[in-house]
Amino acid sequence: MQFAGNRETKNQIAKKKGDGGAKESLWCGQESKSGTRRRAMTPDIPERLKRFEIPGRVTLLEGNGELPKVELTSDWSTAEVYLLGAHVSDFRKRGEAPLLFTSQCSRFAAGQPIRGGVPIIFPWFGAKESSPAHGFARTVEWDLHEATTVPEGGVSLRFGFPGCGESAMWPPFAANYVVTLTEVLTLELIVTNSSSGHPLGIETCLHTYFSVADIGAVRVAGLRGLSYLDKVEQFAPKTEDSDAIAIQAEVDRIYLDAPGPVEILDPSLHRRIRIAKSGSNSTVLWNPWVARSQQMADFGNDEYKQMLCVESGNVANNKLQLEPGKSSVLKVELSSSPL
Repeated sequence: MQFAGNRETKNQIAKKKGDGGAKESLWCGQESKSGTRRRAMTPDIPERLKRFEIPGRVTLLEGNGELPKVELTSDWSTAEVYLLGAHVSDFRKRGEAPLLFTSQCSRFAAGQPIRGGVPIIFPWFGAKESSPAHGFARTVEWDLHEATTVPEGGVSLRFGFPGCGESAMWPPFAANYVVTLTEVLTLELIVTNSSSGHPLGIETCLHTYFSVADIGAVRVAGLRGLSYLDKVEQFAPKTEDSDAIAIQAEVDRIYLDAPGPVEILDPSLHRRIRIAKSGSNSTVLWNPWVARSQQMADFGNDEYKQMLCVESGNVANNKLQLEPGKSSVLKVELSSSPL
């Protein structure tokens, strides 16, 4: 069996096809999309994981790249979460298309971010000199602390960030992540400044990739009148004047002071995706379009047509400053309804 962690890059595939090194447009060497391969973990899985299984609700599996993942089942929906980055890679309601997008070219390997789903961006957003983009939280295996059923016919997981070499250079902090699956998917990132006398300056973001049928047909609602930084044009400050934003080229915008919900209207799927949130003052809208897609080794050349990122967090001018003993709670609720 071929796992994603061992597959060839797009350039390697293209060279084998004799096109002089141009990247393969669609296929990236992975046998199947995230969420389609299920292989139960061996009986000798560590007790620290095995004890969290709940029959019919929580199952430990071997995912892509032989990475451990947790499959969740509620009365209405399913989801999967990799321990790497506490990364939610799939969420779908029964009888519906997946709400989340994960690239067929994504790396699934220790220390590498997963391309798609819901990466946890912490403690910084974007590039940082001599450090990985978007922080260290998404490339570290988180600890699973608790799995419980909830009265609404669902299940909840609680993860804790274990620390890493780079986090040791920051003021002491605790980061926990709660994933709750019912008819909706609720995500909560809780960060606490554990130091006795040092403020903690952080950016937090749930960098959610949504699956759409046709990027040219979708519209984004809920951002009209807000100021944003246009990263495509060197962070030029602008104001949103549309109540139904169309994606017709590369889009990379940080909407500031944006605490309200956002909706993705997908007429091809006859679906409305709603992103409700609290503890979030920023919304990031991103689609890489053609040129940027071709530059990313872990993203298919044409996959921009089936995805859109609507990210909830506190970034750029909305960066957080936590005093000792204080906490921030970033909560996002993802749901869908007929359009």
